[in-house]
Amino acid sequence: MRIIAGTARGRRIFSVSKNLPVKPISDRMKQSLFDILRPRIPGAKMLDLFAGTGSVSLEALSRGALHTVMVDKEPACIKNIHRNLAHLGFAERATVLKADVLKPLDWLLAYSDNDGYDIIFMGPPYRDINNKMLSLSEPSLNNVAQAQLLAPGGILVIQTHKTEQFVIPATLEVFRVEKYGDTLVRFLRKPKLKAEK
Repeated sequence: MRIIAGTARGRRIFSVSKNLPVKPISDRMKQSLFDILRPRIPGAKMLDLFAGTGSVSLEALSRGALHTVMVDKEPACIKNIHRNLAHLGFAERATVLKADVLKPLDWLLAYSDNDGYDIIFMGPPYRDINNKMLSLSEPSLNNVAQAQLLAPGGILVIQTHKTEQFVIPATLEVFRVEKYGDTLVRFLRKPKLKAEK
């Protein structure tokens, strides 16, 4: 894996053991994602949940994101993210936290200076280490919505298996969907207020 664009373009990203239930985002998917997000990246505060290798946050930092908060519960992922940040020289612009996204997330608001995040990326694992399908999107989305982590005008991006069914919280709306093989990427935002009559 490598950084696609920005100040660290072409630099290598270290991965984690294939024994972990981590499916790194493909270069094709990452390129498409950042083509869509490009205008919003410079100066953005980003939250990366189920961060895995940290690939998405590292790409955002390379492209000018102000700061990224990366959350994962796997110690091996946390260690690898720190390694990548040091390798690319981004350590001062990132916060790495070991935590379970399926538990309340209110405490994460403080890491955005209580303003919320401009971009939230979520890539919940599709399967566990025994290849059993997981359904982590709905509970983790609910936790993000309840904690009000999305800044006004912000975007939440969630990557899921195409067969996973879940309910979107009422405080969020899907405004774009992209499909890549067996993966769906949904772009969400706070619903726009209806114009008064």
